[in-house]
Amino acid sequence: MGTSWKNGPIAGVIWTVLRVWLGIEWLKAGWGKATGEFDAGGFMKGAIAKATGEHPAVQGWYATFLENFALPNADFFSFLVTWGEVLVGMGLILGIATIPALIAGAFMNLNFLLAGTTSTNPILYTIAVILLFAGTGAYQYGLDRWTVPFLKNRFVKRDNSLERLV
Repeated sequence: MGTSWKNGPIAGVIWTVLRVWLGIEWLKAGWGKATGEFDAGGFMKGAIAKATGEHPAVQGWYATFLENFALPNADFFSFLVTWGEVLVGMGLILGIATIPALIAGAFMNLNFLLAGTTSTNPILYTIAVILLFAGTGAYQYGLDRWTVPFLKNRFVKRDNSLERLV
């Protein structure tokens, strides 16, 4: 790790604070759904209703996706949202699978925004994108600091046998 602005020790602390805060937000949202009764179908119906009028909050193509694919599979999407939020939160708090967790979280935020829900989604989405740009700095102080090099050493081929043939 170099000492650039995005992965120096001070930046690492800033990224860690943002990452852990973001993880706590995701974990709280997901845990509330996991321990309560969550049905994404009501949310989807509300989003579909926002696709009408002169200035709809939900684009027609997204409402069509919700109505024809997501809503008939609301139980599956409820499961995905609930446990996706829990896993994203845990990954970000621990700093393990950080980049996939940031991508998954940003993707969920994007879908919530497309469904016409603002709330904290723009903030959470923006923090996730900032942390994605921070790259390795986002998990400098997390379990990925050790798991990423281990996995690279374990699964990335060390020599290219094709080069030896040329």
